[in-house]
Amino acid sequence: MVIDEIIGNFDILDDWEDRYRYLIELGRTLEPLPREAYTEANKVRGCASQVWLETNVTRDARGRPLLVFRGDSDAHIVRGLVALTLALYSGRSAQDIIDTNATAIFADLGLAQHLTQQRSNGLRALVDRIKAEARTALAA
Repeated sequence: MVIDEIIGNFDILDDWEDRYRYLIELGRTLEPLPREAYTEANKVRGCASQVWLETNVTRDARGRPLLVFRGDSDAHIVRGLVALTLALYSGRSAQDIIDTNATAIFADLGLAQHLTQQRSNGLRALVDRIKAEARTALAA
């Protein structure tokens, strides 16, 4: 799903119960990770729930790194947050990933006010991991 579509859907949902249900539905759209992707190396540190992130780096026609992410979590709402984050970052150039301010986008969606501190910390850890993967791809 495209991030602009997700943001539009959030805008039409006034009630936070509906937004939580929407996040859970987003999580259900994630492509399942292969069994071998559930490794310690793919585990995102700093999340209360278990979160895994698999990264694939390719190059565009100009040789710039493009990153494609797949992820999963053992918690429904967190899985939705993973889907939201992947919609924001997956398939983009490493530089675009570094330059994108997820905190501002998540704040506009109201996530800062409605997520528990643990979920907020986990979401920040996921974004930090994605940005670290982008910096590594740029340096390679």
